[in-house]
Amino acid sequence: MNVTGEERIAAHRDRVWAGLNDAEILKRCIPHCKSLEWQSEHELAAVIRIKLGPVASNFSGTITLSNVNAPASYRLSAAGKGGILGFAQGAADVQLIEDGDETILRYVAAAELGGRLAQLGAKLIGSATQRLAARFFSDFNDAVSGQPSKPDGASVAAKLT
Repeated sequence: MNVTGEERIAAHRDRVWAGLNDAEILKRCIPHCKSLEWQSEHELAAVIRIKLGPVASNFSGTITLSNVNAPASYRLSAAGKGGILGFAQGAADVQLIEDGDETILRYVAAAELGGRLAQLGAKLIGSATQRLAARFFSDFNDAVSGQPSKPDGASVAAKLT
């Protein structure tokens, strides 16, 4: 599954970059994130609660930063296991573009799912991914700009392929 999107954030690029590298801000913004901690300069450990229908599981994994070009771009690679729900792994290229007093955050991501997650089908997972991305970007925009963003995630332009 591939996801591409763009988000306009009402903050300078340096502030957005700092937010993207702040584990506490990310933990507050990632839906259902139970923990997120730096393990080294370029690696975080994460636990995220995933619920699909009546089945819920904690996904434990790592997020690794590479191709870091502060404050303009980096690549995030993630891998996690969720017990009965299976596994997820993927990567996202994130780019920050200055636009006056605002920043345009562009991303291109690809994910691979296994186990029950994969069995649910791309359409169901794709829909959930769009909702979670909208919630993350709304909360992240609020966190770094100090202004409430659109409550329905309408500021997010994402495309699943």
